[in-house]
Amino acid sequence: MEQFVMNTKVYMGASCLDHIKDLPGKKAYLICDPFMVKSGKAKEITDLLEEKGCRTEIFGEVVPDPTIEVVSTAISHMKQFKPDTVIALGGGSAIDTAKAASHIYTQMGEEKLYLVAVPTTSGTGSEVTNFSVISDTEAQVKYPLRSDLMVPDAAFLDPHVTMSVPPHITADTGMDVLTHGLEAFVSTNATDFTDAFGEKAIRLVWKHLVSAVDDGSDLDARTHMHNASCLAGLAFNGASLGLCHSMAHALGARFHIPHGRSNAILLPHVISYNAGLEETSAYPACGRYAAIANLLFIGAGTEKATVHGLIRQIKNLLNRVQIPQQITDLNIDKTEFLQAVPEMAEKARFDNCTKTNPRVPSTEDIEGIYRKLCKGGYE
Repeated sequence: MEQFVMNTKVYMGASCLDHIKDLPGKKAYLICDPFMVKSGKAKEITDLLEEKGCRTEIFGEVVPDPTIEVVSTAISHMKQFKPDTVIALGGGSAIDTAKAASHIYTQMGEEKLYLVAVPTTSGTGSEVTNFSVISDTEAQVKYPLRSDLMVPDAAFLDPHVTMSVPPHITADTGMDVLTHGLEAFVSTNATDFTDAFGEKAIRLVWKHLVSAVDDGSDLDARTHMHNASCLAGLAFNGASLGLCHSMAHALGARFHIPHGRSNAILLPHVISYNAGLEETSAYPACGRYAAIANLLFIGAGTEKATVHGLIRQIKNLLNRVQIPQQITDLNIDKTEFLQAVPEMAEKARFDNCTKTNPRVPSTEDIEGIYRKLCKGGYE
């Protein structure tokens, strides 16, 4: 039996955030990073809530790649404040922190919280998923957590909050969206419903990412990218992800590369591997990738040739949004990287995202993909 569940009420469009004051709740705990506090964006939201008599408290200690320690600190403050609503303001790190903290808080015997997500980047789709990725800095591991209890109750997709995101972050997060859509589409758990969301997300990124990177004030491009991020989140929430994300988790945890950028540099190589482009016969995923390529008007005589074309166009997109394709271009020592490959490969193989990858990889397969990052990209 297949099922598709969507529990999040999504508010979208310019200035939709003004309606956050219409939500239920008398005590709201806002989780964000220090910049959101300094820039005054956190206060803008708490002011809206306080207009209706809602008490608020701000936790502004979120860090990139949220850690177990930060989640624990947030829970400690929540136990003192006793909120009925938690609002996540920020990118994936803030939303993942809020989701994990709220879930654990409830599991400790407290009442279920009303969870709200206000994404300020167009990338993770975390505002509609049951995933949260938390880092263990000591073990250099990222743990993808999954529970339906972590799905936000409401999400606000206001493109205005993304307008000040710098070009390099817009590029990284946009490539994360593309990876979400592609991995959900070729997942072993894909359905007609998840395909619909994934296809639309991919097409929106293909059309609008370059514009959003080149001109951050382009409201139309920002709106479509914000919607694409959410649509891709709905796709992989149902279908899950694949090897590219597993490898990105291990790579990011070891070398502290932004998650979207890790996905971007791995994506061409993982597509080639999953499709079996270097094998005598193509693998089943080859046809799925070819179907996406055809949607993007990329075609050739055979499925393999079409997927080669898709990879070339993804590489062209990476060049246009100025994302490097070699690990050495990210200020990482090649020798140190190669020494880390076996450990990263082992972690990626047992990552939860690998379970739904269309091709079952060995540790040696994953090591081979990592090593290609030192060779200047897919040839």
